[in-house]
Amino acid sequence: MLSPDAWPVLARAAAAGHLDLFGLLGLAFGFATGLMPQRRLILLSSAACGLCFSAHFLRLGSPTGTAMNLLGVAQSLLAARFVTARGRPAWLDAVFAGTFVLAALLIVATWTGLPSAFAGLAALVATAARLQASPQTMRLLLIGAALGWASHNILMGSVVGLTCDCLGLLGFTTSYLRTRAATRATDRPALAALEALPSR
Repeated sequence: MLSPDAWPVLARAAAAGHLDLFGLLGLAFGFATGLMPQRRLILLSSAACGLCFSAHFLRLGSPTGTAMNLLGVAQSLLAARFVTARGRPAWLDAVFAGTFVLAALLIVATWTGLPSAFAGLAALVATAARLQASPQTMRLLLIGAALGWASHNILMGSVVGLTCDCLGLLGFTTSYLRTRAATRATDRPALAALEALPSR
């Protein structure tokens, strides 16, 4: 059995240089992203998270992870500014289509095997998420993106990245279920009133 003094040494050895300031900041922003109540806040927090993880993955030697995160930062900022419940400008679809193509090209250009495949898949799913006006649809797609990033982070040995993905999955799922329950609760009185109407 390990002594209490051995645990910090073991933790440092397990991290083996995979913990850095950018990864830890990304973890904090990533956790916050999953809990944000509004889509604009989700996107802004996601942009901050992506910026931090770009630096983290650059340090870990994942060029695809770095590129996909930087692309995600740009998409998040554009979507936060221009996608609303009333719609989005037509030019934004063209810009996002361009970033989709750019993402595919960057995946090929920075290919390192399975980590690139998972990072690319996650980025493409997240691209679709950022265009959603509905926070609920966005959350569902971001759950899918987080699963792709988790696979990438396992392969890259990113402790903070994987932790962020797990917390993000927990946060997005919790927020999704909480919002769904609240929506159902507000719909019940209207449904009861409809059922109380006499049938003809």
